[in-house]
Amino acid sequence: MKVILRKNYEGLGEIGKVVDVRDGYARNFLIPQKVAYPYSPGHLKMIENEKKAYESKQNREIHDAETFAQKLNGVEITIEVQAGEEDKLFGSVTSQMIADKLTEKGFEVDRRRVELAEPIKSLGSYKVQVKVHQQVSAEISVSVVKQPE
Repeated sequence: MKVILRKNYEGLGEIGKVVDVRDGYARNFLIPQKVAYPYSPGHLKMIENEKKAYESKQNREIHDAETFAQKLNGVEITIEVQAGEEDKLFGSVTSQMIADKLTEKGFEVDRRRVELAEPIKSLGSYKVQVKVHQQVSAEISVSVVKQPE
């Protein structure tokens, strides 16, 4: 059965692509989940309109993400933690701690957007990537200092 994709779908293709799939897969999954339309000239025209709307929405989201990333770039946060001998931390600095500090500074960021290559387990300064959008990220500075006793 031929269908026209309404969404980018991994393994099948992008919006507007006409693909040939098994009848059951189309009837029982793709069409009910609104991933695809059955192939017809009328649906082709509908897809073109949906594709234009999707692209304009994506452009708007990317523009908003770039604006937010410019504000976020270079932001410095300080996290106070308990540390033992040789400046080893008790535990580690998590993405949740970084997201909370950013929220305190007025930047609403989800913890899953904070990308730590590896857990921060010692005092010092670190550069951390914050993924604002799939295609846009910002870099912040995180200083981990010993908590005063």
